Amino acid sequence: MANKRVIVDPITRIEGHLRIEVEVDENNVIQKAYSTSTLWRGLETIVKNRDPRDAGFLMQRICGVCTFSHYRAGIEAVEDALGIKPPLNAKLTRSLMNQALFLHDHIVHFYHLHGLDWVDVVSALKANPAKASKEAFKYAQYPIGTGENELKAVQDKVKIFVEKGQLGPFANAYWGHETYKLTPEENLIALSHYLKALEIQRDLAKMMAIFGGKQPHPQSLTVGGVTCIMDLLDPSRMGEYLTIFKMAKNFVDNAYYADILMAGKAFKSEPSVVQKRGVMNFMSHEEMLLNRSEYLFDTGIIMNGDLSKVYPINEDLITEEATHSWYKDNQPLHPYDGKTNPNYTGFVDKDTVGMDGKMVHSKAIDEDGKYSWIKSPRYDGKPMEVGPLASVLVSYASGNKKIQKIVDEFLAKSGLPTEALFTTLGRTAGRMLQTKAIVENGIETFNTLIENLKVDQETYTSYKIDKNKEYKGRFIGDVPRGMLSHWIRIKNGVVENYQAVVPSTWNAGPKDANGLIGPYESNLVGMKIADLSQPLEIIRVIHSFDPCIACAVHVMDTKGNDLGVHKVDPVYGASC
Repeated sequence: MANKRVIVDPITRIEGHLRIEVEVDENNVIQKAYSTSTLWRGLETIVKNRDPRDAGFLMQRICGVCTFSHYRAGIEAVEDALGIKPPLNAKLTRSLMNQALFLHDHIVHFYHLHGLDWVDVVSALKANPAKASKEAFKYAQYPIGTGENELKAVQDKVKIFVEKGQLGPFANAYWGHETYKLTPEENLIALSHYLKALEIQRDLAKMMAIFGGKQPHPQSLTVGGVTCIMDLLDPSRMGEYLTIFKMAKNFVDNAYYADILMAGKAFKSEPSVVQKRGVMNFMSHEEMLLNRSEYLFDTGIIMNGDLSKVYPINEDLITEEATHSWYKDNQPLHPYDGKTNPNYTGFVDKDTVGMDGKMVHSKAIDEDGKYSWIKSPRYDGKPMEVGPLASVLVSYASGNKKIQKIVDEFLAKSGLPTEALFTTLGRTAGRMLQTKAIVENGIETFNTLIENLKVDQETYTSYKIDKNKEYKGRFIGDVPRGMLSHWIRIKNGVVENYQAVVPSTWNAGPKDANGLIGPYESNLVGMKIADLSQPLEIIRVIHSFDPCIACAVHVMDTKGNDLGVHKVDPVYGASC
């Protein structure tokens, strides 16, 4: 019997446009998987021939979610090129802003983008609120939003949506799917936290705005340092940051941690989330400055899932290729020399499985040709997974005591083996564990900044750009979705070339010239789908990476050729 093809397009609850196609055998087991970005963007083109000091402000527009990540990367890539060392106060302030971003991003991801892959909202309507309230104490010492009256109110609120047939954010889901494993009471607990997180994320956005001026698209970073000195010297502003940080810690400890622990126990026997699949090569970079010299997370590479050895990163071995990407230049190139000339070849006619489970004639990708706007990054020719799990694993394997303590405690409480980390369940838990590490240790950054401001109020390092010199530099760090790098060449005082290699490019890229597939695709192969018309398993796996496809697709031409003309009407195109 010929394999059937299933297309999930678009993957919702992500940033950007992503399409997943899989081939399944007669037992509905995925034999082949293809990750396709259908979105094309061009920020690197826009920044060319501009003053390099503009790079950060322009590059943060890559995405509406990861704004600070690309802002900071653009600023620090230029600083690296020019040899600028920002003052300690600036570096600590950037770290505090980064912590605010991670806390906001990870909490929003689990509850509002990924949580409904684990939580059956309709099942929660059958729960006994009194029983659920008692159940919550199994997972947290001081449960949040789980009083009997609170849970009854949540139940009544959602019940109104259901009776009206207007589920809002809970619409168009696969409620009742056999791979949901939480009890009605556990579903109700997580649903209450879903609603609570809507309030929490609003306050977490304020944390960024305290030092950034606004969120998204903060404005206080500049090449050489930060511009928010008045906020740093204002006790009320510092106190506001500290208050929100403590609130976030309470939510992480008594809601987020508890819900992942609850899910870990419930799903530990569900094959679609605990079977070991994927690339098994992990890469991360040091991140989250705690004091003058120490970072919370470590740099390194793990190969073949072997936690006994962590390898250093050799930046010269990073390349991107486009054999199966919609670009002309297929050969692997280092980011400093990247070429991204479009070559769109479109889709082909194939029979696929429709929403009703019946075969239909539709447009599908040409898996033997080009099928995505995302390139295929490789390290020494090998695909790598990046992200919070990679960061946690590298730090854990490096002997980082702070991370080892948190990971070991979670594994002990959940009853999961270390091997469970190399799964979809482990990837979702890894994001929570990274968040837990930040709320447990991030206060050290705050205290270090307070102490340093007492004797040193410098926030900026002056510099000059020599137009007669050529410069090149890069930023490499870890952001909420994994290892991010920005690469810049400066000539005649302006940006000559720019390339961003982002986490979702590493994870979502198509197969390469050697047939090696990346993390998205490899984590789907071998998985069984219970119902082809309701591919929840596919969505759950992909969401565990927190895709940001807007970040992953970029365009530039190193020869200076025009790729497009963008005209804004000076009257009607204006905004106020």
